[in-house]
Amino acid sequence: MQYAHVNADGLPISLPVGKVVCVGRNYVDHIQELNNDVPDEPLLFIKPATSLCDMHQSIHIPLDKGGCHNEVEVSVLIKDRLSTASVEKTQDAVWGVGIGLDLTLRQLQDNLKQRGLPWERAKAFDNSCPMSPFVPLSQFDDLTSLAFSLTVNGEKRQNGNTSCMIWNIASLLSEISQVFTLMPGDIVMTGTPKGVGPLNVGDELILTLAEKLAIHCQVEGQ
Repeated sequence: MQYAHVNADGLPISLPVGKVVCVGRNYVDHIQELNNDVPDEPLLFIKPATSLCDMHQSIHIPLDKGGCHNEVEVSVLIKDRLSTASVEKTQDAVWGVGIGLDLTLRQLQDNLKQRGLPWERAKAFDNSCPMSPFVPLSQFDDLTSLAFSLTVNGEKRQNGNTSCMIWNIASLLSEISQVFTLMPGDIVMTGTPKGVGPLNVGDELILTLAEKLAIHCQVEGQ
């Protein structure tokens, strides 16, 4: 089924489907678990619109490319054009907030990193960005303190809070807009906390966001 942005009631949001801008290494505990260096500025990469899929339609992982790891992330849906925006102006451009998975082919990513090559083969493949519905921004009091989690087969695997980000959401949106323009319908994924690990066919997942969303889904092969 073709992806479209929807709200928490399952109704379509009248925004086009655009690119997904991802932020790497925004939580110190995740940086430490993968033995990476703390960056001096946000590490940015892009997933194409074809990577998006509806989390309610199950999560499909490749079966022939090595381990596919979960990376749960707070995700922001953009409603207005953002270019060279100040931190203070970014919130006006946000439609709402959801929860997404940045699926990562870890062995392939490690191989690409060792060779100094881009990560797209490990990060931007079809269905590599399962996305929840979005909750309107007006329903959140403070984006700097949002709890979120991922449970796999009844065991909590990732448990994060946006208060632990190196760069908060407003700062990220401003920084990204200095590099390239964010357009209506784009999504920004804001980084993952520790607890990444392999997913397997048949795994049962629960993703939660600040008592606003609780998504149940299953992993299937593709």
